[in-house]
Amino acid sequence: MKKTQYLIGLLTLLFLLVACAKAEEKDVVKVGIRSSELKTWEYIKEQAAKENLELELVTFSAQFDPNQALAEDEVDINAFQHVAYLNLFNTNNNTDLQAIGTTIMAPIGLYSNKYSALTDIKEGAKIAVPNDPSNWGRALLLLQEYDLLTVTEDFDGNGGEDRIKDNPKNLTILPVEGATTPRVMEDADFAVINNGVAVEAGLLLTDAIIHESETAKPFINVIVAKAEDQDNATLKKIVDIYQREKTANFIKDISKGNYVPVKMPLDELASWKKFYSY
Repeated sequence: MKKTQYLIGLLTLLFLLVACAKAEEKDVVKVGIRSSELKTWEYIKEQAAKENLELELVTFSAQFDPNQALAEDEVDINAFQHVAYLNLFNTNNNTDLQAIGTTIMAPIGLYSNKYSALTDIKEGAKIAVPNDPSNWGRALLLLQEYDLLTVTEDFDGNGGEDRIKDNPKNLTILPVEGATTPRVMEDADFAVINNGVAVEAGLLLTDAIIHESETAKPFINVIVAKAEDQDNATLKKIVDIYQREKTANFIKDISKGNYVPVKMPLDELASWKKFYSY
């Protein structure tokens, strides 16, 4: 009798161990991405396959938010956004999507057809910036990072004419349609240009006079999962593959240096809002 009870107990334990292991496994991990990230994730997929991990890449157009797909279980993780965007999505949609690892930065930069150094920014210089609130705010933070102005104490990441507290050089900030910022350089002294817009205009990050550094935490891109999956071993393995030095070198090469790989601990990333009052 005792032997039978022992065997039943042992089988029950084995069943539970297998069930727990299965809970940590995913036969195929679906990854939601934008087309701009396809080459990187094709590389990640190849590396994962070498470790018996199969990825299915699901590419979303600009008309559909990969966060919505994640919230609705259409994908297991996604990788397309920075942490500030993730926070805004969670706030607006009452979701609990969590960053499980950092990936890259696509830094915005300050460009000019007339000048080539930070010291060329003189009193009253005209600086064009993207006019949508998010990127306008990001431009102001870039200028603050290099001590060209200071944003207000209640700054929330969104730009506006009233978001500048101190402007010691009396810079003239010219909000314009983001896609036009490269052309506006002809009329302004400088222009803050988004990474993607700059690339389309034939500009590289190395052409920028200044650009965001890895200290600009709100704009570090992340791999995101649902809250209940944030400790999943399989998903953590994908993060590990992404953050390897070989992957970083691949990203730098295919982006011609426009993407900056970032490997930052999540507990350090958690202080990202403090950057607004840098």
